Amino acid sequence: MIHPHGAIRLRPARRRPHRPAEPVPPEPVPPEPVPPEPVPTEPVPTEPVPTGAGLPRAVVLLGAGAAATVVIAGLRSAAWLLAPVFLAMVVVIAASPLPRWLRRKGVPNWLATTALVLLVYATIAIVVLVMVVSVARLASLLPTYAGRADDLVGGLTSTLSRFHVGPDQVRQAADGLDLDRLARLLESVLGTATSLASNLVFLLSLLLFLSFEAATVDARRARIVADRPGMVEAFAGFVHNTRRYLVVSTVFGLVVAALDTVGLLVMGIPLAVLWGLLAFLTNYIPNVGFVIGLLPPAVLGLLEGGWGRLLAVVVLYGVLNFVLQSVVQPRFVGDAVGLSSTVTFLSLILWSWVLGPIGAVLAVPLSLLVKALLVDSDPRARWVDAMIGSVPRTKARRHEKPDEGT
Repeated sequence: MIHPHGAIRLRPARRRPHRPAEPVPPEPVPPEPVPPEPVPTEPVPTEPVPTGAGLPRAVVLLGAGAAATVVIAGLRSAAWLLAPVFLAMVVVIAASPLPRWLRRKGVPNWLATTALVLLVYATIAIVVLVMVVSVARLASLLPTYAGRADDLVGGLTSTLSRFHVGPDQVRQAADGLDLDRLARLLESVLGTATSLASNLVFLLSLLLFLSFEAATVDARRARIVADRPGMVEAFAGFVHNTRRYLVVSTVFGLVVAALDTVGLLVMGIPLAVLWGLLAFLTNYIPNVGFVIGLLPPAVLGLLEGGWGRLLAVVVLYGVLNFVLQSVVQPRFVGDAVGLSSTVTFLSLILWSWVLGPIGAVLAVPLSLLVKALLVDSDPRARWVDAMIGSVPRTKARRHEKPDEGT
């Protein structure tokens, strides 16, 4: 622009209003790619892995029965070894509270174990000594009753002839009652007992080693409980129930043996102390032990005083031994160890067949051992305990249902 005085005047530039910058739109996020749908293909057939749950129940039962048969047959074939082992184990379990009590009193471990060994050895020595001396006296006493036996056989022959029993049958029965043959049999048993000294040494050696091993049970249990607490609890229950069974049987055995000894002494039966000891030992045989203890004093009663003395001995054993050992004691044993009377009787038959006479004596402890291994240690098998165990009488009364008519 030209000013009138000739000077050039510049027009100031007009300011444009400030416009805020338009926000830049964010870049769009690309959508996540959708995975393509899998094309259906035919599954490749694979062989199923066989499991116990998938097997039919009949197959499982047959397999378990076959395995049990094989195990029982193996135990029976090794009875010469297993019977002393089980006997030594039960003896050590019964006597092990003594060293524990001594250790709590501050007695050294080696001295407590020595006391346990001496106690076990002394008990076995006393029992063996009494039995050997008594059986030797019996073998020398029986021949003196030969005349009395002939008179009894003659009277029995005349009595049977009234019932039209032939003389040949009577003669065969008389030959079976030959006391000389019985005396020779007892002498042969005593001779065989000396040949079994090696088995006695084996048993005493087992008792020695197990007595020393009993001192380390607590340390072994502490190492096992971390991995197998159920197994440790099951074996602890086995030891506890075995001791309770032995305590109950020992108490009843002492009562029965004392009463039998006194009764036989009053009746004048020879060797009453031996028959009392026999009654005590047979008390550990469930249900039928009194029958084994009855036969020898009954025969001597017949030879000593006739049929009346025999009847008196039978009545004595029937009242005391049958009532206490076969009626009262099984109830206490069942409540103490958790086995029903039926299972106890069946275990007596089984273990007698498997291990012989020692199996009859150890029938209940061996059944408790099997129960601890197969039932108590496995929570899935606890239902078996409800079938084979005994129900305490108070609980049984509590769960009894009244009759429909009441």
